[in-house]
Amino acid sequence: MNFLPACPRPDQRLSDLKMHSDEELAQEARYRSEAFAELYRRNLKTVYRYHLSRVGNVHDAQDLTAQTFLAAQEVIASFRGQGKFAAWLMGIASRKTVDYFRRQRSTLPLEEVTEIEDNSLAPEEFAAQQMSLEQVAQALSHLTADRAEAISLQVFGGLSMTEVAQVMGKSEAAVKMLVCRALKDLRKHLETTCK
Repeated sequence: MNFLPACPRPDQRLSDLKMHSDEELAQEARYRSEAFAELYRRNLKTVYRYHLSRVGNVHDAQDLTAQTFLAAQEVIASFRGQGKFAAWLMGIASRKTVDYFRRQRSTLPLEEVTEIEDNSLAPEEFAAQQMSLEQVAQALSHLTADRAEAISLQVFGGLSMTEVAQVMGKSEAAVKMLVCRALKDLRKHLETTCK
C-alpha cells in the first residue's frame, strides 16, 4: 500500500523537484536520477556529520557517507513511504558505521582528524568549529556504543526519539534512557577535561 501522493510527471523540470518532500522524491528516485540527486543534496551534510561524529576521522566519514548514499540508491525501491526518508537513510548510515567498526576492531587516534574544507566560514569560525568537532568526537569515544549511537543519531542525524528507536531496533523509552545517560556521561567527561 502506497502512502505517498502521486509522483510528479517524468517531464517535470529539476527546479520543480525542490518543492517536493523527501518522501515524494524517494518514490520518484526509483526512475529518475535527478530526484535521487536532490535527496543527496538535501541529506549529504547530515549523513556526513553523523559519520564524522561516530568515527572521528574525516577520510573515513567521507567514505562512509559515499557508501551510505550508494547503498541507498541501490535499494531505493525498498523505501515504502511509511516513515520519514531521513530515518530510513540514517538506518543505512548506522549499518555502515557498524560494518566499519567491525572491520576496524580498533579505534583511530584523534590526531588523525584532518581539516574540513568549508569555504563559507571565516578562518576563526572554521577553527572554532573544527575544535568543537574534535571535542565531540573525543567525548563520544568515551561512551558505550549504544549511547554514542543514540546521541549521534539524534544530534547529528537530526532524528526524533521515535526515529532513533526505529533505526536502533529499540523501544522509544530505551532510547530516551540511552540519550539521557549519554548526556550525563558527556557532561561528566567535559567537566573533568575542562578542569
